Amino acid sequence: MKIAVASEGLQVSNHFGHCSNFNIYTAEDGVILSEESVDNPGHRPGFLPNFLADAGVNTILLGGIGQGARDIFALRQVQVIMGVEGDSRKAAEDYLKGKLISKEVVCEGHHHGEGHHHGEGQHKDCGNHGHHGEGHGFGNHSEK
Repeated sequence: MKIAVASEGLQVSNHFGHCSNFNIYTAEDGVILSEESVDNPGHRPGFLPNFLADAGVNTILLGGIGQGARDIFALRQVQVIMGVEGDSRKAAEDYLKGKLISKEVVCEGHHHGEGHHHGEGQHKDCGNHGHHGEGHGFGNHSEK
């Protein structure tokens, strides 16, 4: 089994598409056998879920994620665990022990080509994305 964790270095990232790297853990019988860090090859609609599924990832652990990426993971039969925080290796270990429950944090309304913004009063548990300078706008963030 391969578990990918959307990360900022060794910490779980608040937003899947804009993480700096993916820490990928290979596990068997509930034990991590190996780990590697793969740089995020770039945020493009629909690309990252297929990139990770093609790499053999079975489960992705992350803070928040857009519905489009979540739908592609579902089509590719990759389990998505949302609302994860903290150390990426500990998160993978907790997942293997059955201790992680998805908090259903979905980042909605990604608008490409606009300035970065959050819907007023509707940003919940998706983390502070800061200003990426990439021209991506983020709309409403909600827990479902």
